[in-house]
Amino acid sequence: MRVKFNWVAVAVVSLVGLTAAQSAVAADEVNLYSARKEKLIKPLLDRFTHTTGIKVNLVTGKADVLLKRLQMEGKNSPADLLITTDAGRLHRAKAAGVTQGFKSSLLESEIPASFRDSEGHWYGLTLRSRPILYVKGRVNPAELSTYEALADPKWRGRICIRSSSNIYNQSLVASMVASSDVAKTEMWVAGLVKNFARPPKGGDRDQIKAAAAGQCDIAIANTYYLAGMLTSKDAGQRAAAEKMAVFWPNQNGRGAHVNVSGIALTKAAKNRANAIKLAEYLIGEAAQKWYAEKNGEYPVRAGVAQSSVLEHWGKFKMDSLNLSRLGELNPDAVKLMDRAGWK
Repeated sequence: MRVKFNWVAVAVVSLVGLTAAQSAVAADEVNLYSARKEKLIKPLLDRFTHTTGIKVNLVTGKADVLLKRLQMEGKNSPADLLITTDAGRLHRAKAAGVTQGFKSSLLESEIPASFRDSEGHWYGLTLRSRPILYVKGRVNPAELSTYEALADPKWRGRICIRSSSNIYNQSLVASMVASSDVAKTEMWVAGLVKNFARPPKGGDRDQIKAAAAGQCDIAIANTYYLAGMLTSKDAGQRAAAEKMAVFWPNQNGRGAHVNVSGIALTKAAKNRANAIKLAEYLIGEAAQKWYAEKNGEYPVRAGVAQSSVLEHWGKFKMDSLNLSRLGELNPDAVKLMDRAGWK
């Protein structure tokens, strides 16, 4: 499995609210490890504290580093909750034994079963899709149809996508394994690799920039990256994003691939009641609306207004696959990507 740990980073994961490491149990506190950047979560945590009086001690860091930290700390971990991105990572945390199942009638009623763990080890907080982004004027959307069709030779040298070590790509491939099988998916990946415009490098924003700059005609990226670029203060990012359009693949079949950011109760949690209150707060209507407007993510809860950017892209059919399968099939996905030459 393509996971590398930065042991220095483990020791220097940013800490906001030092008391999280000093006092694990407090009636008015909850300790959160978050792989989401501070600016993408802190405003909601401040609102939660204002509403409930419960202080949130926040530790932020890279997803894999936080998971390793939880494993190293074991039962002595001060963390009550873990927020991380991608169902594949949430599954890794469960498999590593650092989470525990819990029940919440609110979470179970508001979050569709496909967006949460069947044993309550994690619950989705926000949705994002990984559709086909194409350069306006260089690609006729009538030529596009499915993820599978991207292996067609007509796209030779025209596709930008990041490395196979990226969990988002691993989960996309895992979803395709779930819809067919390993052998067929490996053939598809081999065809896709032949169509790469360049060796994979950089993040999702880099794929969008490369397409806008003429290095490729199609980029595969998560929707919230494009939304963030469209609303950026950086004129260059806005200009690049405005050259792109969204195509929702597989609309006559299983639907476009979707994933989540999610929350899990740690096995070491000592402020359990406060932790569950925070998890429930984050799927409340106000929090879900904030995610849509500020982060460009789709609400996991039905009936919540979306941002104007998301509305502009229109409604689309989502893959109904239970996202736990993405984690379960991750080893198969990684191995076949290696065999097919996706670097």
